[in-house]
Amino acid sequence: QVQLVESGGGLVQPGGSLRLSCAASGGIFSTYDMAFYRRAPGKERELVARIITTGDTNYVESVKGRFTISRDNAKSMVYLQMNSLKPEDTAVYYCNARRYLGGATYSEPYWGQGTQVTVSS
Repeated sequence: QVQLVESGGGLVQPGGSLRLSCAASGGIFSTYDMAFYRRAPGKERELVARIITTGDTNYVESVKGRFTISRDNAKSMVYLQMNSLKPEDTAVYYCNARRYLGGATYSEPYWGQGTQVTVSS
């Protein structure tokens, strides 16, 4: 069982920056693909950024060039650096972990409790 705890959310003005952190425990962190999702009010949850075990990353188009996901396997941490924040980035951000099992198969995902990010003047 993997436990995920996010931190770093808050209120920031447009154009500002925040760094989200996700602390993982209970599993072998380096074997998990890690991601941040978000859910804005009235919208579906969407994948924001993922970093897989090789270090390869992918981002939703709307955050490319502004957000950077990274991981520290020694500390079992994943980070989401968010720059040039926009009001439309306002959402609850969730940390996600899953293990690649081969082919097109993945383990059941683990989720954190979420952290609120509000971008407003």
